[in-house]
Amino acid sequence: MRIGVFICHCGENIGRTVDCAAVAESCGRFPGVAYSIDNKYMCSDPGQNVVKNAIREKNLDAVVVGSCSPHMHEKTFRKACADAGLNPYLFEMANLREHCSWVHEDRIEATKKAIELTRIAVEKVKRNDPLSPIRVPVTKRSLVIGGGISGIQAALDIANAGFEVVLVEKEPSIGGHMSQLSETFPTLDCSQCILTPRMVEVYQHPKIKLLTYSEVENVEGFIGNFKVTVRKKARSIDETKCNGCGNCQQKCPIKKKAYSEFEENLAFRPAIYVPFPQAVPNIPVIDRSVCTYYQTGKCQMCVKVCGREAIMFNQEDSFVTEDVGSIIVATGYKLYTIDKKPDESAIKGYGEYGYGKYKDVVDGLQFERIASASGPTSGEILRPSDKTVPKKIVFIQCVGSRDEAKGFSYCSKICCMYTAKHAMLYKHKVHEGEAYVFYMDIRAGGKGYDEFVRRAIEEDHVKYIRGRVSRIYEENGKYIVKGEDTLSNMPVTIDADMVVLATAMIAQPNAPKLAQTIGMSYDKYGFYNEAHPKLRPVEVSTAGVFLAGACQAPKDIPESVAMASAAASKSLVLFGSDFLEREPTIAKVNESVCAGCFYCQKVCAYNAIEKKEIKDRNGNVVKVIAYVNSGLCQGCGTCNAVCPSKSVELIGFNDEQIYAEINAL
Repeated sequence: MRIGVFICHCGENIGRTVDCAAVAESCGRFPGVAYSIDNKYMCSDPGQNVVKNAIREKNLDAVVVGSCSPHMHEKTFRKACADAGLNPYLFEMANLREHCSWVHEDRIEATKKAIELTRIAVEKVKRNDPLSPIRVPVTKRSLVIGGGISGIQAALDIANAGFEVVLVEKEPSIGGHMSQLSETFPTLDCSQCILTPRMVEVYQHPKIKLLTYSEVENVEGFIGNFKVTVRKKARSIDETKCNGCGNCQQKCPIKKKAYSEFEENLAFRPAIYVPFPQAVPNIPVIDRSVCTYYQTGKCQMCVKVCGREAIMFNQEDSFVTEDVGSIIVATGYKLYTIDKKPDESAIKGYGEYGYGKYKDVVDGLQFERIASASGPTSGEILRPSDKTVPKKIVFIQCVGSRDEAKGFSYCSKICCMYTAKHAMLYKHKVHEGEAYVFYMDIRAGGKGYDEFVRRAIEEDHVKYIRGRVSRIYEENGKYIVKGEDTLSNMPVTIDADMVVLATAMIAQPNAPKLAQTIGMSYDKYGFYNEAHPKLRPVEVSTAGVFLAGACQAPKDIPESVAMASAAASKSLVLFGSDFLEREPTIAKVNESVCAGCFYCQKVCAYNAIEKKEIKDRNGNVVKVIAYVNSGLCQGCGTCNAVCPSKSVELIGFNDEQIYAEINAL
């Protein structure tokens, strides 16, 4: 065998600590090594040309490069080998930077170690087999889970590129939390004016299949070939007949039994309803928990006034199966879970602030609806309790966020900005009113963000108090807010008419269930984990699945939109060819010795282990063994570690290769 060894100085990263010329000279004496040199920068074009020319001129059978981490340049050198006609998997890389020069100071000892690391790679490459990438057919169709601004952006980007999209939203309408907002920071644009045209574009786009009031039930398959089962919940409406005229909602006699989820329980809705006037699709849903027909079998007023016979009381949930090549998860966020129903006295979460006890202590989304022109007060700032104009409002930041006692140690990122926006909206509408903001510190990290907060303080005269609120109680129709100004070390007491809490942004309650359905990880707070926080911020460990928006961590609208476009671009890269090439370094089962215990299946994080029946000539099943789905396997090696019969091995890392590396020492 003729092996070529190339030692890189990596500028001074390796060369300052390791005598690279001495390493190359020593490696030239290894059995099987036919050519060995050192070079200043192996990863540069001239350095790669050295490898290519050596393969051709010296008739090399394998190549070892001693340089930096394989994560950095393994693909670079594999490509160089392939360009020269050598199978790219007959290449090995010795990490002389991270494993040697960066962790040692003694030049002599570091040089000795570099020689040994290279010797290991040489013995490994002797036993490498020429491999071919795995080719997986790609279904050029994407599933987007979540119809908020992130899901909308991702769906439109993919659809506008010419590929089909299935957009699944669990609520009756797309739009998400952005549809609830009054105005957006830092430009104070009308939220609906920005969002509604995009919602309509999604609904009318010929490449987008919109499934609202639906949830993902099951996901099977692998990158490029997912099979997704979606549950379409029963609206009790025939969507093909309904034209959204609204007669059923107007005539429904049940007006004040159900709080409107869209209005954050500040107003009532009928039993048959659309969430908000601009809803897409504009097709109502019957709330069976309050509808008289479902309770007593009577009424049917909606049936009488519907001229299109669209009411279907006997409609049941249905299931659809969609074949897709990629999945984008954009399920968004919820606010810190506290009871929002004003007729219940149960206090959850921040009871010391009176939330759930006092009607005029509201959270950020409730204040958004109060300030919105389409909200329950038509945009007039009124107290929920008596519909009077509050003369003093106290805004409290970091309610739940950065609070270990409540279980959320992270910053919710957007609270500083939307609190400044709320205070400005209040001052614009109630000119003589007083706005106070209790804060820990201001985190305004974005284009124009700090200027926006400055504007609230300097132009709109919002009074910012650095300190925490210790207690809120009611006295003579006022809410007494007690806290401390930590800058002046003085206690503060404010008799407020209304209190707005900037509660923590948290993950969706069903986030863990969806993560388990798809096969991706999540952190202790329920937010989905990205594959790498720097280099793969929109990917997850399961190939073909991407993240967008606040399901990954608290994010504002611009960041969510940017992340959605990034996730869409990842899908489009996947759809760029008919076949996907994957690394062949996956697990393989030796069928002759597999005992069929399926320990490997139990520990596989990617659901890549399947059952395979071995039949005799007569077609009778004689044995059931494990089989590795090459499309799903990520080559982690967990199955190899737990197999009691040693019948599973990792291609490219078999026992012979590993023992050869050990024996080389």
